[in-house]
Amino acid sequence: MPSEHAHERGHAPRPLLFISDLHLSPAIPRTVAAFEHFVLITADSADSVFVLGDLFEYWIGDDMLRVDPFAARIAEVLHTLSERGIALYIMHGNRDFLLGKRFMRAAGAIFLPDPFVVTAFGARIVLAHGDALCTSDHKYQTFRRIVRWRPVQLLFLAWPLKWRRALAERMRVSSEAGRTRPPSPAYDVTDEGVAALFKRSRTTAMIHGHTHKPARHLEKDGTRWVLPDWDLDHGTRRGGYLRVDAEGIHALPLD
Repeated sequence: MPSEHAHERGHAPRPLLFISDLHLSPAIPRTVAAFEHFVLITADSADSVFVLGDLFEYWIGDDMLRVDPFAARIAEVLHTLSERGIALYIMHGNRDFLLGKRFMRAAGAIFLPDPFVVTAFGARIVLAHGDALCTSDHKYQTFRRIVRWRPVQLLFLAWPLKWRRALAERMRVSSEAGRTRPPSPAYDVTDEGVAALFKRSRTTAMIHGHTHKPARHLEKDGTRWVLPDWDLDHGTRRGGYLRVDAEGIHALPLD
């Protein structure tokens, strides 16, 4: 059963904003600048910001905060949200599932389990990163279960940082090479995975990312919103967010 939270704060509720799949790294400065603008300007009138996974291109342990100026800078930017009274919730993605308590403290964030049910403006919405819904990709689902197992994570985190970074870079290069191949249906969410999450969560609205295929889908059991990935550094500009307010759920472009 997904975790749940009723999200109504104060007498005049402000909107909730949802983003995912920014894949931030120093290699994409325009995307990083758009992220900073979103946090400092776009989100200023929000009640809460929800990051539904893959904030970073990869995260190999919270000790990155100590040795990586870019990681520390992103945490500092995010912390300005809590300083302004805006709640920040962060969910693990398939690239940054090692974000830990030290990062959450540095960013002023609250960790969000996957999946998670939020009640806002009278609506119950189930949130997920989306990778667990790709149930036809059996190889990935096995990999996901292994790397989310805490003993395996502790073993990996015991490696020297340079070893972890080298492995993450090799996996990133392999992933980039895979993007040039025609997309396979096995890498998308399945009807069965979506229906099962709707049933478990007892909701009729879903928000997730991961697939990089932003859309509003009218499913048999409810409405499924897919968040866009962000990339303002290569080819056609991509990015955007969802806003949930008293009028419903809206897909909006970046400012």
